[in-house]
Amino acid sequence: MGLVNKVFGLLTSWLVLPDLRPLYNQMDVFHKLLFLVMHISDRIGKWYNAPVIVGLVYLEIRRTLHQKYNLIAVGNAKSYQAPAPQRNDVLTFCEHGSQQRNGSAAEPSTSYSDGESFFGRNMAPQPQKDKLLDPHPSAVAAKLLSRTELQDYGKQFNMIAAAWINFMIHDWIDHLENLNEEVEITAPSSVAAQCPLKSYKIYPTKEVPADKGVIGHINTRTPWWDASVIYGSTKEAQQRVRTFENGKLKIRSDGWLTNDSNGLPVSGDIRNLWVGVASIQSLFIAEHNAVCDTIKKAHPEFNDEELFQRARVVTAAVLAKIHTIDWTTQLLKNNVLLAGMRANWYGLLGKKFKDTFGTTPFSLLSGLVGMKKPNDHGVPYSLTEEFTSVYRMHPLLPEKIDIKNIKSSPVNQHTPPTVEEIPMPALLGNNGNEKALSLGLKTLLTSLGHQSAGALALFNYPNWMRTLTAQNMDGTDRPDPVDMPSLEIFRDRERSIARYNQFRRSLMMPTIRKWEDLTQDKETLAIIRELYGNDVERLDILVGLLLEKKPPGFAISETAFFIFVIMASRRLEADPLFTTNYNEEVYTKEGFKWVNTTEGLKDVLRRHYPELVGDWMTSTSAFSVWNQIPEPPQAVPLYLRWGAGSPSAPVMS
Repeated sequence: MGLVNKVFGLLTSWLVLPDLRPLYNQMDVFHKLLFLVMHISDRIGKWYNAPVIVGLVYLEIRRTLHQKYNLIAVGNAKSYQAPAPQRNDVLTFCEHGSQQRNGSAAEPSTSYSDGESFFGRNMAPQPQKDKLLDPHPSAVAAKLLSRTELQDYGKQFNMIAAAWINFMIHDWIDHLENLNEEVEITAPSSVAAQCPLKSYKIYPTKEVPADKGVIGHINTRTPWWDASVIYGSTKEAQQRVRTFENGKLKIRSDGWLTNDSNGLPVSGDIRNLWVGVASIQSLFIAEHNAVCDTIKKAHPEFNDEELFQRARVVTAAVLAKIHTIDWTTQLLKNNVLLAGMRANWYGLLGKKFKDTFGTTPFSLLSGLVGMKKPNDHGVPYSLTEEFTSVYRMHPLLPEKIDIKNIKSSPVNQHTPPTVEEIPMPALLGNNGNEKALSLGLKTLLTSLGHQSAGALALFNYPNWMRTLTAQNMDGTDRPDPVDMPSLEIFRDRERSIARYNQFRRSLMMPTIRKWEDLTQDKETLAIIRELYGNDVERLDILVGLLLEKKPPGFAISETAFFIFVIMASRRLEADPLFTTNYNEEVYTKEGFKWVNTTEGLKDVLRRHYPELVGDWMTSTSAFSVWNQIPEPPQAVPLYLRWGAGSPSAPVMS
């Protein structure tokens, strides 16, 4: 086979762009064939404009290649294969499931607290210790990132959707910092006048030795989809949020988060909290408590601990399902993605088949969820440094929130009038918590639902985030504010994230040769040349992702999306609680039905606040602007449609 592979490579390498030949030459014949299909498709057409079936085949090929070549372990943990629990030890599994799953992640050899593990990687690190200020992060922030005028996506994506991904990040990732060292970043004189902070201080990311001399970084949040944003990433945090009565979590009678004796909100993760994230935390604490009531009614013999643990896995699965088939399909408004994300959960045969016949041995047919064994593709599960980078989505946030009056008559159909405009800084931290108590959760949810999120584009980073008060892990404020867009540029370099062209090269994508490959806008081109010269290899990944032309209907770039292709599937298929143990024995019959009958966030809102859905929402999804006209029924079956939907060009507001 070695000779056959070598000859095949020699005969076909001319079809491959020179940038990608080194990786191509390392592949076996099978993966070379897959690569050629994908690579030629990239060069002659666009998969997202193709018929849905063609697009799905392309994405499956790309996912297969990325699973082979873009999963890199950091640390030395072994994969965890969960046995199917017997009925008499279901409680034990549920109680320790999170810890068992954390044990399968790449844990540091040094002892860190419960829930912490190494970040993995999707590509080789690119050390940049000598290029941390090339070009200066504050100059990039001032000239390319700072908002000049709000750009948004119209009614495709609302502020609940923006808050949702912030909420998910609080569930998945945060880097451990070195609190024994400070770094000061001072703006150069050429842009100092455009920088609200002439300098700011930060703690550097802590570098921890991993195996084989590799330096890694620690994730202080659990990387699993375990709803730690509600329950906490440690046993101590979990104790803090529980009532220890009937399995329930602490919540005020008006539906908002309670405060502790220090005046801080009580929830699983409160670092850098704002009212959008706190609103979703409050909603899903109510969801957890409702699951407890349903399970207790069917199982009066269950004690507090068992009720808590059962409701915990059910609520986590509801979050994972909503993110997979509802939030993501609004972010990526394209028929190929609609089919693909539903296939991740239900398989190509769909929900009706899976409900009727159950899971087949083939994930392609019946979905990744419910498979007999987890699959980590030979690399212990973790979230990655590159995953962190592509989720830098702060331009989704506006400068202010329009507060709606839900007690008055609509100004037009299903649209409540605006009664107040609150600047975003007033909705952060403890001040935001106090403001939320005066407004109420229903008003906040309706207001966020009726406001469009900002677009992920250059010149659209919130100005108030250039003097952002950072917080410690316990939710207390730090004394020094930071320039967030500047800091994000610095963090990617500090963590050895590949710059834009190398990032694409590592994902087997064509690279850019000149700046005009990214934009034709003369003003933008002039600024890019001023900062980066004519060397396209210097372009920062964040700048490239925001500048890159997006596929029709996409709110993110194609480059960022290909990291999603790897990691969205991985979060489900590597997790025992979504595979081996996704069944009525662990979830209970009632809990399993609860997950199976929830198809989107709108279902959760309807359970707890039916009047909001009835009075103020016409949209099909709770993640699009609520007064959007509902999507009409499609006469053409999904698999027979073409991929491209409505264009996603940013709109000036």
